[in-house]
Amino acid sequence: MRRKIWIVFVLQLAAITFATLVGVYGAAMIVEDLLIRRALKEEAAHYFQRVRNDPSAEAPDTYNMSGYWIAGAAPRAALPANLRALEPGYHRVEHDGNDELVYVTQAEGGTLLLVFKQEQVHRLAFLFGFVPLTVVLLIVYLTTWLTYRASRRALSPVVALASVVRDWDPKAPNLDALEPDNLPGEVDRDVEVLAGALYGFATRIEDFVERERNFTRDASHELRSPLTVIKVASDVLEDEEQLTAFARRSIGRIRTATRDMEALIEAFLILARESDTGLPEEDFQIDDLVVDETERVRPLLDNKPVQLSLEREGSFCLHAPPRVLSVMLGNLLRNACHYTEEGRIVVTIGGDFVRVEDTGVGMSDDDLARVFTPYFRVDRNPRGGHGVGLTIVKRLSDRFAWPLELKSVLGKGTVASIRFPRATAVQDGTIPCGDSER
Repeated sequence: MRRKIWIVFVLQLAAITFATLVGVYGAAMIVEDLLIRRALKEEAAHYFQRVRNDPSAEAPDTYNMSGYWIAGAAPRAALPANLRALEPGYHRVEHDGNDELVYVTQAEGGTLLLVFKQEQVHRLAFLFGFVPLTVVLLIVYLTTWLTYRASRRALSPVVALASVVRDWDPKAPNLDALEPDNLPGEVDRDVEVLAGALYGFATRIEDFVERERNFTRDASHELRSPLTVIKVASDVLEDEEQLTAFARRSIGRIRTATRDMEALIEAFLILARESDTGLPEEDFQIDDLVVDETERVRPLLDNKPVQLSLEREGSFCLHAPPRVLSVMLGNLLRNACHYTEEGRIVVTIGGDFVRVEDTGVGMSDDDLARVFTPYFRVDRNPRGGHGVGLTIVKRLSDRFAWPLELKSVLGKGTVASIRFPRATAVQDGTIPCGDSER
């Protein structure tokens, strides 16, 4: 705000100065020229009047003006060289480095040349034009500077409030910084109202942050504990030999739903945090993580004629929370398993990317345009997911600046790629991630 005000004042001063200088200079030149020409014309008329009364009257000769009278057809040899060829009218000539205005006119049977020295007029125009102008401009500059200082003092509390809000840590807001007594400059009623509004806003933010902490802490424990119980109970039930085929299929669906719920809870807890994931970052090589996630979804393809394979075109290291990438890759793989009834699913590791390609039902252009909308599902497969998997992947890719690219052809399949701009490529013989200095 201060910089903008300073720029406005500087531009205003520059515009005033330029307009004033141009205006005064133009007015001085016009007035000077008109006055001198009018004076010369009147002086010529007066001299002709004298010549009518006294043919031997001498041409005018004053401090600023010289006159030359040529009676009849007398030659102009007696004139200065720079005046001999001048025709009737006004002319500007230079003589000894001085600017002179020459007025040539004919009457009473002769020619009169009046030469006016403009140096004195220029000096008077400077003294009575530009000197007062300089004084006026200095007064304008001083007034503008004082106004700018007063504006800065008036805006200081507002700028201070803006700085407090800009540097605010939502996890530990400093509410005392909003007290009017702690603000610089003169704090008026408007600033007090603004500070009070920000104080209330900060208090609400603090409450929100506290509720977010409580939710993530409670959800992490209270939601995972029942899922753990369900998983253990499913494993115990599956070991029972007397279970019917229908019961075993039901247990399989329970275990699948439990895995999906674990992944969803993990993703929601990561996204619930504003600035970080709450998960430790570390150096890791991508291969083991991709293998684990690929094997984790393999049971989803039981009783399906679908081949799940892993291809390595390269390898790379990342410095990030591994669990975040597990959530993203797990959602992409589960989507591929849900929407692929036959064919193959290929997971490819490149030099800086991971790609999941399937031969499933695919998506139309309209589906692709809406695929990241929460709870949007492609209706061509009743066993599809919950409609939040790709939304979660997109939000995590934006959070960690890992670009997500999705291509699909209806009836032929989908290709999803995650690219990692800060990946460190791993070549054969390279020291494993984390063993070398970062």
